[in-house]
Amino acid sequence: MQRIWNATVNTWNGLCFVFKSEAAFRQEFAVFLIALPLAFLIAAEPWKRFILIAMLLIVMIVELLNSAIEKLADHVAPKRHNRIRNVKDMGSAAVGLALLAAGIAWLIAIWEWAAAIL
Repeated sequence: MQRIWNATVNTWNGLCFVFKSEAAFRQEFAVFLIALPLAFLIAAEPWKRFILIAMLLIVMIVELLNSAIEKLADHVAPKRHNRIRNVKDMGSAAVGLALLAAGIAWLIAIWEWAAAIL
C-alpha cells in the first residue's frame, strides 16, 4: 500500500511541477478542460467520446515526457550541444505528431457531428 501511496504522491508532484514550469502543458490542459464537455456534445457513442478524450490525454502525456527530456537534457548539458538539440527536437516532434493525431480525430468527429445536425 505504501508503494501505491508513494507513486500517487510522485504523480501529483510531477503534475504540479510541469503545471508550474511549462506553459505548453498549461495550454494543453486548458484545451482539455474546454474539450471534455464538448466530447459529450459532439460524440453520441461512448467509444467516440473515449477516443476524443484519450487523444487529448495522449497529447498531455507526450508533453510530460517531452518536458522531462528537456529538463534532463538541460541538466546533463547546460551549454548548447548539437546532439542534445537533436534529442529535444525529437521530443518536440513527438508532441507535434500527438497534436496532429488529436486534431485529426477531433476534426473527423466535428465533421460527423455537423453532418448529422445539418
